Formats: sequence, C-alpha cells, structure tokens
Amino acid sequence: MATKPPAGDPVQDAPQVGPPRHAAAGLPAIGHTLKIANEQMGLLRTAQTLLKVNQKNGFDCPGCAWPEGDKRHTAEFCENGAKAVAEEATLRRVTPAFFAEHPLAELAGRSGYWLGQQGRITQPMYLPEGGDRYEPVSWKRAFEIIAEELGALSSPDEAVFYTSGRTSNEAAFLFQLFAREFGTNNLPDCSNMCHESSGSALGETIGIGKGSVSLEDLHQADLIIVAGQNPGTNHPRMLSALEKAKNAGAKIISVNPLPEAGMERFKNPQTPLGMLKGTPLNDLFLQIRIGGDQALFRLLNKLVIETDGALDEAFIREHTHGYDDLAAAAKEADWDETLKATGLTRPEIERALAMILASKRTIVCWAMGLTQHKHAVATIREVVNLLLLRGNIGRPGAGVCPVRGHSNVQGDRTMGIFERPAPAFLDALDREFHITSPRAHGYDVVRAIEALRDGKAKVFFAMGGNFVGATPDTDVTEAAMRRASLTVHVSTKLNRSHAVTGRRALILPTLGRTDKDVQASGRQFVTVEDSMGMVHASRGNLAPASPHLLSEPAIVARMARAVLGTASKTPWEDFEADYATIRDRIARVIPGFEDFNTRIARPGGFQLPHAPRDERRFPTKTGKANFTAAPVEYPRVPAGRLLLQTLRSHDQYNTTIYGLDDRYRGITGGRRVVMVHPDDAAALGLADGSYTDLISEWKDGVERRAPGFRVVHYPTARGCAAAYYPETNVLVPLDSTADTSNTPASKSVVVRFEPA
Repeated sequence: MATKPPAGDPVQDAPQVGPPRHAAAGLPAIGHTLKIANEQMGLLRTAQTLLKVNQKNGFDCPGCAWPEGDKRHTAEFCENGAKAVAEEATLRRVTPAFFAEHPLAELAGRSGYWLGQQGRITQPMYLPEGGDRYEPVSWKRAFEIIAEELGALSSPDEAVFYTSGRTSNEAAFLFQLFAREFGTNNLPDCSNMCHESSGSALGETIGIGKGSVSLEDLHQADLIIVAGQNPGTNHPRMLSALEKAKNAGAKIISVNPLPEAGMERFKNPQTPLGMLKGTPLNDLFLQIRIGGDQALFRLLNKLVIETDGALDEAFIREHTHGYDDLAAAAKEADWDETLKATGLTRPEIERALAMILASKRTIVCWAMGLTQHKHAVATIREVVNLLLLRGNIGRPGAGVCPVRGHSNVQGDRTMGIFERPAPAFLDALDREFHITSPRAHGYDVVRAIEALRDGKAKVFFAMGGNFVGATPDTDVTEAAMRRASLTVHVSTKLNRSHAVTGRRALILPTLGRTDKDVQASGRQFVTVEDSMGMVHASRGNLAPASPHLLSEPAIVARMARAVLGTASKTPWEDFEADYATIRDRIARVIPGFEDFNTRIARPGGFQLPHAPRDERRFPTKTGKANFTAAPVEYPRVPAGRLLLQTLRSHDQYNTTIYGLDDRYRGITGGRRVVMVHPDDAAALGLADGSYTDLISEWKDGVERRAPGFRVVHYPTARGCAAAYYPETNVLVPLDSTADTSNTPASKSVVVRFEPA
C-alpha cells in the first residue's frame, strides 16, 4: 500500500556504520525494490509499471543509459532503476495547497531527500518578484512571463538553456532549435559535468565522442578493464553483462580507489543460483590512488611497446598517426614515479600487463572516476593509446566504453544540445528551417554559472534536472542563480533548484517517461539513445499525474510560439500535435537518422553508425586514429591533507536521494559521512565515529567548508577520502576543472579536517 511522504526531515546526523558488503544484488535488492515501489505506488501500480520498464513495447527507464539486449527479461530493471520509476510513478502529489503551506524559505531549509519524497508536481507554479511562496499560474501566463523576460534582454546570449539527460530526443531537438532561432548557443547540459572529458578525448583520438562497443562486444571480450566506475550502484544492469562475459571466459580488472561490492561478487536476481551463490567478477583489483590512472596507463603502454610481438603493427601502420611521439613519451615512464602516483605495487602492475598481453580482445570501461580530474582528458587519451597499440578498436569484442549516466544524455548531445556545435550541424539546421543559427560558441555549465554570477546572463531555463544540486561550488552557484531575473524549471518533482530562484521563478510540471502522452493527432511516443548508440522508442502507460501537465515537446513548442511570435516560420503547432513530424525533421538534419519514423517502428529500434567501429574509419583531422603523448600528471597532496572524491550512495541516482542508506558500504540512516583509511585517520587523529568539518584548499585561498561529517574508517586507498554529493559539492571550486573539457574536478579535492 502506498504511503504518505515524510512530514518532517528525518534526523541525518547520527548514521550507523557496519561492515561493508562483499556482494551486490541478490535477495536484499529484490526486497528493497519491492519495499520502495510499494511505498510510492502500491502493489497494483507497481506491477503495472515495473513490467513495462525497458520492454520493447514499454518505456525507457528514467535512470541510467545502460542498453538492453534484443532478448529481454520479464523484469528488465535493476534496484535503482525501480527506485527511479517508483518516484516518477508515485501516487504522492504536490498541489498548489502544498506551496501555500510551505513558503520558499522553508523549502530552502529542507533536504533534497525530503523535497523529492513529496511527489509529483500537478500545476504550473509562479514565484512573483518579492513573493515568499509559489502560487498557481496558468500555462498561458507562464509563457507570457518567459516571453517578457527574454524579450527584455539586451542580447539572446543573456539567456541560458540547460538540458538534463532525461529529456527525449524529440524535446531536445526542439529545445536546441528554439534556442538557436532565438539567437544563442548557450546550451549547457549535464554532459558538461560528467562525460565531457570522454567526448573531448575520443573526438580527438578516434573522431567520434561516443563509445565504440555494443553489448555483444562485452560478451565476446577476452579482457574487460573497469576503471573509475562502480557498476553495482551506478549501472547495476552492467553486472549482468560482466557476468555473461565472465562465464564466456573473460577476465576482469577493476581499477578504483574503493573496493566495490558489485565488482567483488554479483548475485544475479534473475536466476536461483545467482541469488544463492553469485559470480565473482574481479580477477584483479587495482586499488589505485585518486588521479593516478594516467600514470598507470602510461607505464602499461611503455611495457606493451617494449614487449616483443605485443604491438599490432599492421593496424598501427595502416590506421594510426603519432605512434613515434607516444613511444618516445612512454619510454620516459618511470616505475618509481608510477608506484608513487598510483599507490600500487610492481607485482600488481605486472599482473595487469600479463592479462593485457594475453587478451586478443580488450574493452576499457570508465565513468566519473576518470572524467572529473584536471588531467581527465589526457587520462582517457592514454586509455585509447593502450587500445590502439594492440588494434583493439574496430573489431568484435574490443573498444572504448564510456558508461554514460542519465538515460538520454548521449541522445541529447546527438540532437544538438551542445554549446560548441559543429558548423556542419548548424548548416543543416539552417537549410531545413530557413533560419540563421549563431556561430559563436555558447556557455557550458561552468561558464553559465560564471555568467550568471557576473551579471552577463539573466534568464535561466532548465529542461529537467537539478542544476543547483548537481553543480560545483554550491555557495557561488546559489548566489549566481539568485542574481537572475527569471529562473524556469521544467520538472516532475521538487528539488533544491526550485528553492534557489531568481527574482521571479516558474516551475513547469511535465509528463514523465511512465505517463501516457496524448496530443491532437493521438497517442505519442518519444525516443532515446542509450550508452552504446542504440535508438529506441519509449511509451508511457500510466494516466498522467494531473490533467494540468504538458509534455516537454509541448512546453518547448508553446514557449517558442510565445517568444518568437509570427516571425517564426517553424511549424511549432504541428510539432506539438504529432511527434512524427519532429522525427521527419531530425531525419533530414542529423546523419544516421534517415527514414527515422520507419526504422523506429521496428521493435528494439536501430543502431546509429559509428565509423571507427563499423569501418575502422577515423574521422579525425589526420584521417586516422591519433596516438597522443601528454605529460603525465597526478595530484600532489600536502602533508596533513587527503584527496577527496565525491560519489553516490546506493540510495541515490545523480542528485536524487531515494533513502538515507548506503547498503553495500555498511552505512545506514545518514549521508554526512567521510570515508578515510584507518592508517590515514590515525595519522590525522580522526577517531572512527568522531565528527569533523571538511575544508577544501584551492589556489584562490577561499575557505569552502562542509560541516559535521561522521568519520568512517574504511578500506579506501591510502591518502584518499570519499564522501557523498551533493553535500560535498560546496567543496569543489568553480574554476577547478579539467583541461580542454572544463568538467568540474569533483574527484580531486584537497581537504583538511577540523573538529566539528
């Protein structure tokens, strides 16, 4: 039976700590899934909803972007996916009466967990200038307010249009079209904060900023290296793919500062034996120091080059450029320096080398543990070097596998959500719609915050997401948002961003993935692109949470009509009425989507072309795959300090907090914990169970403090610490970013400790 939301914030300052788990999923995952689903939806709605998740005739999970195979399980979802669905399909409602009862100041003092637990927003809400709480507003008036504020700008570049990775292909295409017809490329997105480093590195080295492998490739690999990633919590369905690869004979190396239960043993809830016994996944666990990955891969590349017969010389000769520069740089790699940078031992690295040399088909998977460092792009380039040396791109069972987070974050970028669009894309867009798109680059996430802070941007419009909760340097970001003249959020549920507003603010409630979408031409579906370039349809099956909701395409279309007026010749009304008309335009603008409507009608969808994978053709400036030879970097940490990485708990997806436990790490009832190796804790005088403030240190000398964290003695790598975001985002300086990609360096934060 569904339950009411919590009336007050639960106490979070006394978390309980037990031993970490050494296996993931299994019966506990099933039990927790059903508990959360029942609390949010009730039993009947749970069955109606979960049996449609990730099915060919159902809806795409609003959680992660992990792909599905052609053959689907009846329960094609993981624990965290079920939590995401349950919170969207919840029976709880946030009505105008809720906002009348809870003023803005109260909402600002609530936790993200409490806000998210209140349920689905049912009507458009408006915070007038000087008002102390949101009030109901009609859709017509809401769009008039947006038009007023955008029309008052001195330049279109004073507006920022942000996109979350949940947004469908159709909505994203319309959103970027509107922004460019309005006159700006200010289209930051959540990729700027996560896999921008991957796209930057892969674009330069192989010519396309996406992974080169399919699900079938993982099943065929001889060796899979999982670096800087925790699949058990962040992409749990990936564990099934790793298990299948393992059963086919693959070896797995995990490279991570923390031991993670999912990589130790996976108890597959789809099989009785899996639940009882499980499958050990790791063959080798390299417990690397935070930020030491580039040094590790550079040394491995040196050792591969020095091993007779290890290179795929024909591939290097025919398909690559820059080998001599890499060979010269790799020659300088030093064992002692690498051991210092990584915290690993020589036998561990030699064992990894032996596994690499024994593999004819190698895949490297990675996530935020590689992408959120100053030298993130150089690190990922070094990963590519390793694969190129042995010809492991463009053949079955081998390649690069950046594991994307949010469910359509890759699709949004494909649709043109990018502040630095390719000229060819803009040319095609202009030909199709008879507009003149701006050519000047726009703001990414960090630069958008700076522009708001400095008064250069005045209107902020978010298509989904929790911008304030996801971004770095919380105090700076919140102050920047409060300088805006208008903040607008297209949302399904409440989050922190709704409580940190400009002078005026709007909340525009929208349909979710689970909701039926009926427009003038009939029932609609949307499309998404998964982490491996498969495009498929998503059809909700539930009655919408309120009759007052609009779909994301409808919101963009109506906003465009209000803002652009009769001067726009784009058929916005047609696009709202029938999403097939949007897909027809996508087919004419974006390569790979030809005959979109016909191909998407096939169950399971279709795969986008990928030249390196499909043809061993590399669309780079050199026309070949590029070796690179950046100087090796790794964080240097002063004495008495540790290097902090921000991460998720198991009861969390991105900034959405489903509960206050981190089951696999043995932490329950609270989130303000900092995990420190017992030897480091002893050296710093940090007793287990004591409370400390975390203070980050940065070159600007500004004190950034996160108070009141319980110390947990934990087997992390020496010299390192870990704590959950968004609570620790306050410690990440806005200008601490990755070279080239400008991604916040949230995995490389130097901190000191002071008694709470």
